[in-house]
Amino acid sequence: MRLLRIVAAALAAATLAVLTAGPAWAHNALVEAEPGRDAKLTTAPEQVRLRFLQKLDGDRTTIVVTDAEGRKVPASAPKAAGKTGSITFSEPLPNGAYTVTFGVVSQDGHPVRGTYSFTVKAAAPSPAPSLSSSLSAAATPIAAPVPAALEEEKDGPTWWSIAAVIGIAALVGALGTVLFRRRRP
Repeated sequence: MRLLRIVAAALAAATLAVLTAGPAWAHNALVEAEPGRDAKLTTAPEQVRLRFLQKLDGDRTTIVVTDAEGRKVPASAPKAAGKTGSITFSEPLPNGAYTVTFGVVSQDGHPVRGTYSFTVKAAAPSPAPSLSSSLSAAATPIAAPVPAALEEEKDGPTWWSIAAVIGIAALVGALGTVLFRRRRP
């Protein structure tokens, strides 16, 4: 009977550990972007703002915007405030296609990188518009989907989830063996 209690306690502890510790190993991911993925803006944005699942480390956050020729657009250094990272453009963006490339580090130390594009097609050059006017004139901000490279990581099983399932199966098997042997005459 004592062995049965030990096995049951171990099974309960393992289950509790798996259920409560899982989110701490989760990778960071992009949740929302302004301008959003594939946005077609009628006025140039003043900044790029990216919101993530986890708090950002300002020293380990990169955000770079390049034009259609791959040239880096002049902008401020990335700023991190909580779960949001941003850069501000030094001058208004001319019409064209732009690519946002970002890099952050998850709380578990795993680097997360991604890219997405947006387009600026203003009717005529104008003085630098405010962010609120560019967003209201263009479209409301939309959530940018997680880049395909991150979706593969997010959807696939991780080593700890596989180890947890194997551990729980082993404990259940041990418990079943103990109960089966006890009931035999």
